[in-house]
Order: sequence, then structure tokens, then C-alpha cells
Amino acid sequence: METLLMDFLSIFPGLQLFTQIDATIGITRVFLILLGFLLCYLGYKEILEPLIMIPMGIGMAMVNAGMFMMPDPSNPEVHKVGTMFLNSMLTDPKAIIDGVQVYFLQPVYTFMFSNGLIACLVFIGIGVMTELDFFIANPKLSLLLAICAELGTILTFPIATAMGFTANEAASIAIIGGADGPMVLFASLQLAPHLFVPIGIVAYIYLSIVYAGYPYLIKLTVPKKIRGIAMSEFEIKEVSSTEKIAFSLVGGTVLCLLFPVASPLFCSFFLGVIIREAKMARFKRVTEDVILYGATMFLGFTLGCLLSADVFADPKMFKLIVLGFIALFISGIGGLIGGWIAYWVSRGKINPLMGVAGVSCVPTTAKVAHKCAQEANPAAFLILHAMGPNIAGVITTAIIMAVYVTMVPKWTF
Repeated sequence: METLLMDFLSIFPGLQLFTQIDATIGITRVFLILLGFLLCYLGYKEILEPLIMIPMGIGMAMVNAGMFMMPDPSNPEVHKVGTMFLNSMLTDPKAIIDGVQVYFLQPVYTFMFSNGLIACLVFIGIGVMTELDFFIANPKLSLLLAICAELGTILTFPIATAMGFTANEAASIAIIGGADGPMVLFASLQLAPHLFVPIGIVAYIYLSIVYAGYPYLIKLTVPKKIRGIAMSEFEIKEVSSTEKIAFSLVGGTVLCLLFPVASPLFCSFFLGVIIREAKMARFKRVTEDVILYGATMFLGFTLGCLLSADVFADPKMFKLIVLGFIALFISGIGGLIGGWIAYWVSRGKINPLMGVAGVSCVPTTAKVAHKCAQEANPAAFLILHAMGPNIAGVITTAIIMAVYVTMVPKWTF
């Protein structure tokens, strides 16, 4: 009977594999398949960000369902557990060439993820969508709030090292506090490529939760009356396209000069801004509708396909989940502290919710600040004001990331 069952299962290699692997891995596979279904559902209901969660959920469910014993592309006589999706562990040039001919997502991973291109493509799209008016009109306030909102990016580093991570690993985890997905991917590829997959997954799941979670933090720390401050006394100075192009060109060049390790991200972001302000309609349409959303789709789908059971079963995964929450929570608190400081210094004219916008998840945290203010006072239209610290947050997170990537490998503990 057992032989008959095994002969039957051999028709379905995916099912047969459950009888050949450790029970823990098998249970983890089932859990990740169900988690993939859940992410798709939450994305469909727009509880989480659908543009990331639906592709990620599809990839997560199907890569864990599609495992079987397959020949090693570099040595067909050796069989091992794998999928037809991709292999992120390939480093030898010959193995990569063999892998590109076997795994259907391997070209995407090799030519877009392992070199950080995917992050740069997303940053070009973010630049095209970015309005710089308030940041240029009021850079001091914007930068103050953004610096305060980097509290999680700074404090998570020593917390992660205390939990047993190396300095490089701790720095790449700490960048989650900046709430900037492409930045997290770029930093982890530079500092801890072996943790790229779990860090990327944790970061994007948490970034999708930010829109739902930060309003509760705001309501706990800011009274309704103060949340409703309309900031009507602060007129947004009109900034010409010429000024914005000049700022982008000069500012981007200076930042690349000071922090060359982050220059691909600075260049990509300001390229997008200049495309927008130079009224290059065809470039803008292609960048926003094709490059940004195409890169976002492949980003979510590929990250989901990378989260196989063996990655999730890594003991470091639970610590990453905890540290990701800590990083974003502390950054939110830091931003609100900055918002309260601005409120007191301005004698009640600045809404403290502006501080949350300093967490550089563009434009999500700016929308969170605006939404919470409108719930308290429909006349409080904060979105344009909030974009200032939001953009400043992108710059400050990139600077901290550049400092980590440049300096941390030189440190010894």
C-alpha cells in the first residue's frame, strides 16, 4: 500500500516532496502559502498596499507550492530541493549563466536586484511624482522634522548589535526606520547581501502597515484639538520650475559629491524631479506609468518568490520582525517629538502631525498626517505642507544610509 501511494505521489513531485523533507520545513511551506493568500486578500481589500502586497502574496504562495527535487543546473547529476523561479545564492559567473537558462526570474534578479537597479528605477518614479515647493520654500522646518524622524534609523543600530547582529547587518536593518523601501534594498545589498531577502520582505510588509498603524500612534500622542491645526498662517510660497530644476541639479550634484556611495539613488531621484519640472511629458508618462509601476510589480513579485521556507525558518527572521517594528515605531515617535518642538517654537502655529511626514515613506506618511488632521478638522489641509518634511526625509535617510555603508564596514567591535 505504501509503495502504491509513493508511486501515485511520484506523478505529483510537489506533493511527493512533503514526504522527503523535514516536517518543520513542510509546515513552514504550508504557512507561507496561506500567508501569501492572506497578503493577496489584504491587498485586494486595500488594507495593505495592493501594488506591493498582491504581487508579493502571489509569489510567496506559488514559490512555496512549486518546490520539487530538481537537478542542479551546474551539475545535473546532483538533485536538490528547488523551484523554477530563481536562485538568489548564485555568485559564480558560470553558475549565473546556467541559472539564467533555467530559472525564469533569474534575469530579473541578476540584472535588477543584485546591482540595486530596481531601487533606482523606483526612485526615478518617486522623483517624477514629487512636488518640491514646500521643501524649497521652508527647508529648515522640513529638515528639522526629517532629522527627528530618523530616530529609529539611529537607535535601532545599537539595539540590533545588542541582539547579536554584526555591525553590517545591524546597519542594514536600522535603515528600515527610514521607511523607504528602495533605500532598504540598496543598503542591504551593500552591507548584508545574505540578509537581503528577509530584510526586504520585513521592510515592505511593515511599510504597508504604516498607513494603518501610524494613525493610532498619532491619536495616542496628539490631542484632537491640536491635530486639527490648519496651518492657515503658513502660505506656501510659489516656486518656479526653473528654481526647482536648479535646486535638483545643484543639490543632487553636491549630495553625490559628499556621499558617492548613495549617488545612484540621488541621481535617480533628482532625474525624476527634473523630468517632471522640465515638462517632458513623454518621459514623465513612461517613467510614471511604465517604469515605476513595472518596477514595483517586479519588486513585490520577486521578493515574494524569494521567501521560501528555508529563508523564513532562519532563526534571524523573528529578530528581524521585532527590529523592523522597533525601527518604524521609534521613527514615528521621533517625528512626533520634532512636530511638538515645532509646535512649541511656533507658539501653536505648526501642526505636530507634520513630524510624522518626516518619516520618508513618500507620500504615505504625508497622507497619514493629512488624513488625521482632516478627521479632527475638515479645514486642515496639510498634504502640501507635509510633503516638505516627506521629501527631506528621503534626503536624510539617504545620507544616513551612505554614512552607514561608508563607515560601518571599517568599525570593529
